[in-house]
Amino acid sequence: MHFFDRDKWHEIWVVLTRNPLRTSLTAFGVFWGIFMLMIMLGSGKGLENGINKSFGSYATNSMFIWSGRTSVAYKGLPKGRSFSLKNDDVAILKDRIPEINIVAPRCQLGGYRGAQEIYRNNITGSFQVMGDVPEFMIIKPQKMLEGRFINQRDLTDKRKVAIIGSRVKTVLFDRGEEAIGEFIRISGVYFKVVGVFGSMNESQNNESDLETIYVPISTFQQSFNYGDRVAWLSINTKEGHKVSDVEPKVIAVLSEQHMVSPNDKRAFGHWNIEKMFLKMSNLFTGINFLIWLVGSGTLLAGIIGISNIMLVVVKERTKEIGVRKAIGARPWAIISQIVSETVVLTAVAGYLGLVVGVFILEVINFFLTKMEAESDMFKHPEVDFNVAITATIVIIFAGAIAGLIPAYKASKIDPVIALKTDG
Repeated sequence: MHFFDRDKWHEIWVVLTRNPLRTSLTAFGVFWGIFMLMIMLGSGKGLENGINKSFGSYATNSMFIWSGRTSVAYKGLPKGRSFSLKNDDVAILKDRIPEINIVAPRCQLGGYRGAQEIYRNNITGSFQVMGDVPEFMIIKPQKMLEGRFINQRDLTDKRKVAIIGSRVKTVLFDRGEEAIGEFIRISGVYFKVVGVFGSMNESQNNESDLETIYVPISTFQQSFNYGDRVAWLSINTKEGHKVSDVEPKVIAVLSEQHMVSPNDKRAFGHWNIEKMFLKMSNLFTGINFLIWLVGSGTLLAGIIGISNIMLVVVKERTKEIGVRKAIGARPWAIISQIVSETVVLTAVAGYLGLVVGVFILEVINFFLTKMEAESDMFKHPEVDFNVAITATIVIIFAGAIAGLIPAYKASKIDPVIALKTDG
């Protein structure tokens, strides 16, 4: 039999439509298995997209470190001692740890999550004020909508310039009003707006970033009496080096620099984006494995159902198969016919399940976007094209496997006995 043999396809059609209710109920098992697999994979991808968005635009080979209080007495210094990171720590870290690409010192007015009243003419708003360096744009890129970011000349000359988030502009400026070149007042000090930045993604965390104002860290320290103190350091590693390997070296160098015991686990706070990202990646690898396991189990149940039904069909066609063998049909012809029937039934049911599943995901995605119901935990449920192709191959392969047992049984039918069978 050839693949495009019209008689072969006609026979498949006749067999599958002879009992439409039984065929439909049998096919539904495969349809449901693939449908649920698509829905679960799409939901898992939506969860993954949401979590990845929550990382914002930070480079994943980055870490942050800040000072706390010592919990161990060291070299005559008591425990419970407070200390601050300094400007000099930047050059020391880059000199002693060659794997480091960037060390960006940062300050925040009012401390972590602190907000300040910002004035422009008679308008007031409460926003975060950060002291930064130009290199911070590499660690956390910003989308410049107008003007520019901080540059080296701003640092050197301690210029009173500010880069504001788009939501800061919305509050302090009228619609259509130009912000570049205007002045805002921060804690009694006037800063000239030289840039406006927008969102790199749709994360709600990033939305809070848009309520931030950046000023040169040198100007920040001078204007707000910070001296050479730094709130925390943002560190980025060179290509090919893991920040996880650099992290303990950073802590060791800073411990030595600030007279902190190397065994003091509380003296420094630190956050490693790479570790968090890897944890999330491993989590979603496990979730996808579980999804495939459950989905495959559901699909397997449908495949077993098809195999059982085809055994019934083979029994019903015992005399027909006996006649074929009596007039010279080879066992392979019988096997290929039965397998073809199961593959067609499985492929049609599975493909419908795949299409309907993807369609439902698109509908969900449409309404989530339309109603602005997306959150940081769930965004854009979707099924990767490669996954869809893989599922299609699995469907066809599963159909072939489902047909092997009934096909083998059909090939072993004795023509003499079959011809004596009633029906």
